[in-house]
Amino acid sequence: MKFDKLIVLAIVMMAVAFGWAAYLYKSQQVQGADVLAKENPEALVRPHSPRVLNSSAKVTIVEFLDPACETCKQFYPMVKDILKQYDGKVNLVVRYAPFHPRSDEMVAILQAAHEQGKFWPMLKLMFETQPEWASHHKPQPEIFWQYIEKSGMNVAEFKQAVAKESVAQAIRQDVADGVKLGVNKTPTFFVNGKPLPSFGYEQLATLVASEVQKD
Repeated sequence: MKFDKLIVLAIVMMAVAFGWAAYLYKSQQVQGADVLAKENPEALVRPHSPRVLNSSAKVTIVEFLDPACETCKQFYPMVKDILKQYDGKVNLVVRYAPFHPRSDEMVAILQAAHEQGKFWPMLKLMFETQPEWASHHKPQPEIFWQYIEKSGMNVAEFKQAVAKESVAQAIRQDVADGVKLGVNKTPTFFVNGKPLPSFGYEQLATLVASEVQKD
């Protein structure tokens, strides 16, 4: 009986130690992201970045996303709700983090659409059709091109736009900035340069609310 109690006690102590280690690890990750953001403020926003901008807004959300990411798709309406809730008080800047295979081809489509003033409709179309072209986390851009054609765009001309050096340069810059900021998953959010204390919609909403209240 005494031996059994010792085993139980050992298991409990191991669980506590594991939980504490996990907490410290997450805390160190957040602190590291905060330091990287402070050391590399220029890496948060670039002139080429798609954005929802209000000149009087004092709060800016920077989101690193991958259009093949299912969680990014889930967050898409939530982020829109935050912008609607704080109408005119919050900016949104989108950056690319193409972690999935061939996602670089998808973000090239997004950036080319951005250069033509069609970023938001294209992003919406990508998320709406994501189950078809990114099934099982395996993006197939050739499937998505069918949706572009159905939308009425001139596919031949748009493919030329996608192949432009300015598009490739924008993607290279976003990837490099993501590395500088320690971005290793999508979506990753920064609010006024601050990383989320932990991942989740409530954490994002709370941090935005806190920054808005500082106005």
